[in-house]
Amino acid sequence: MHNKPTHEIPSRPEDVVIIGGARTPQGKLNGQLAGLTAVELGAAAVSGALEKAGIDPGLVDAVVIGQVVQAGSGQNPARQTALKAGISRKVPATTINKVCLSGLTAVIDAARLIRAGDAEVVVAGGQESMSRSPHLLPGSRQGWLYGGGNLIDSLVSDGLSDAQEGVSMGLLTERGNQVHGIGRRQQDEVAAASHRRAAQAADEGVFKDEIVPITVDGRKGQSLVLDRDEQIRPGTDVEGLSHLRPAFAADGSITAGNASPLSDGAAALVLTSRANAERLQLEILAVVSAPGQVAGPDNSLHSQPSNATRAALERAGWTAEDLDFIEINEAFGAVAVQSLNELGIPLDRCNIHGGAIALGHPIGASGARLALHAANELFRRGAGRAAVALCGGGGQGEALLLYRN
Repeated sequence: MHNKPTHEIPSRPEDVVIIGGARTPQGKLNGQLAGLTAVELGAAAVSGALEKAGIDPGLVDAVVIGQVVQAGSGQNPARQTALKAGISRKVPATTINKVCLSGLTAVIDAARLIRAGDAEVVVAGGQESMSRSPHLLPGSRQGWLYGGGNLIDSLVSDGLSDAQEGVSMGLLTERGNQVHGIGRRQQDEVAAASHRRAAQAADEGVFKDEIVPITVDGRKGQSLVLDRDEQIRPGTDVEGLSHLRPAFAADGSITAGNASPLSDGAAALVLTSRANAERLQLEILAVVSAPGQVAGPDNSLHSQPSNATRAALERAGWTAEDLDFIEINEAFGAVAVQSLNELGIPLDRCNIHGGAIALGHPIGASGARLALHAANELFRRGAGRAAVALCGGGGQGEALLLYRN
């Protein structure tokens, strides 16, 4: 048991609050959601978020949405998403690209707009269709005098490889595992817990508060209504995971089982001030506290969530013991292992309803999904304090504290 803080945080009219949110189910690579663009997924999440918040789209002052792989998506995907969701053409929209941090950066930037007095109601979120990331043919505009060109996968180059070193996130994390002494079993335990908790949460209807059903065309032309995440594997255990082969290095410990899968999905939240929420008589899910945004000292991922969380805790005057739970993005099980060790938080207080290993990791959307789920969980509990945190390509970290009195 951890020691809960004995004092409530005073409520202020200028507090930034989350009044609603929604996400799509998350689909596997080339799975049931592969026919939808990132913009279509994002518009479904934004429309659902506005509906769940009970707010008129005409009251929205700004839209901020993360998307990482943007090649071929058209100008400013966030603008397209906003218009498709029925938001006025007079409302500015900004697309964020901070790799895996993008969706949470959008939420943090939305809160800043409100605190600065530049907006009263902001929609923030993230979207990604990894299935629809195009292949690129650099040099084709100039042509080739002799020989052929090289086809580049935009998903790999723009989303999953370190731009400075040119190595994959997986290989980078394998190197970090050796530095930190993280073994295969520790990572497999995180993965097994992720699937077990996600399967139980899905069966108990925990995600129904946040998932907006998506209708797609089936292979035989029939309409399919999707309302469950596609990649949860009930019955996954450490024993079964132990038989999987390493994915990035012959002698490595990262496998397809203890790393997040490539995914499609979107999530969105609606933020405003406490004063405005009370004036409009809208339900408050959670209050936005301090962000933590960090980088370096190198391009590694393992400690970025813990570094960002510590930065946020210091700004808020909280400690890790004050947190009832934390959501750490399971880009790799190893990242959760190292960050939890550094924060001194046990696994039973992290990703209590499963994480990205089971639910999926649509890279531009995951940060928003974490914030949405934490806000909903605080609302379910009635009170508490939480943190959400992610690592990001290039060696950056992002965290955000939420609470409810």
